[in-house]
Amino acid sequence: MSDEILLEAEERMESAVLAARRDLHSLRTGRASTALVEHIPVVVYDSKMQLIQLANLATPEAQLITVTPFDRSTMDAIMRALQMSDIGITPSNDGRTIRLPVPPLTEQRRKELVKQVHAKTEEGRISVRNARRHAMDELKKALREGDISEDDERRAAEQIEKLTQEYIGKVEALAKEKERELLEV
Repeated sequence: MSDEILLEAEERMESAVLAARRDLHSLRTGRASTALVEHIPVVVYDSKMQLIQLANLATPEAQLITVTPFDRSTMDAIMRALQMSDIGITPSNDGRTIRLPVPPLTEQRRKELVKQVHAKTEEGRISVRNARRHAMDELKKALREGDISEDDERRAAEQIEKLTQEYIGKVEALAKEKERELLEV
């Protein structure tokens, strides 16, 4: 029983790290990356879809992202979504392709992005801690119901703490890497 709880906790923590990685990749660095725009929500066909589902994304140059819609009728909705997003890039289009020129980062913008990295890192830590809290609650419930002994509960709690520290370390390593990437000139 405690093994199942540990396994579930580890899966939840792993998904928290993956979510943090995805969030951090969506932050803009000095180079163009399709990860910057992939998950922007676009309202088309009476529903919300991610940009990656509606267009071909590419980075033909180091400072340029191109968005080529699969269906040209979605061009206006995609332009609107890009303009309303918080990426800080003004899109332009030629009727077929939307171009997003990625300007070099200013020192002030770098500092703002580092603050965003810290906020997203804290969200990742909170997600990992929530997974720990859920697992600890499950352990206490199993102990109350007599499914596991007090010794098993204590050992499992120690293992959950070790997992928590390991996964928080992974989130922080991702954040340090992103911060280094942002502060490189």
